[in-house]
Amino acid sequence: MTGTWVLMGAVGLATAGLLVLGVLGMRLWLDVRSLAKQVDGAAQALTGAAEELGESVESVRR
Repeated sequence: MTGTWVLMGAVGLATAGLLVLGVLGMRLWLDVRSLAKQVDGAAQALTGAAEELGESVESVRR
C-alpha cells in the first residue's frame, strides 16, 4: 500500500518537473525570438548608417 503512494508521488513529481521544464523552454524560446528581432533591427540600422556614411564620403570626394 505504501509503495503505491510512493510510486504515484514519484510519477507526480516527474510530471511536474517536465511541465516546469516545458514552461522554461517556452520562455527561453520567446526570449531568443525577441533577441533575434532586436539583433535584426540593429543590423539594419548599421547597414543604413554605413550606406549614409558611404554617400557622404562620395559627396566629400567630389
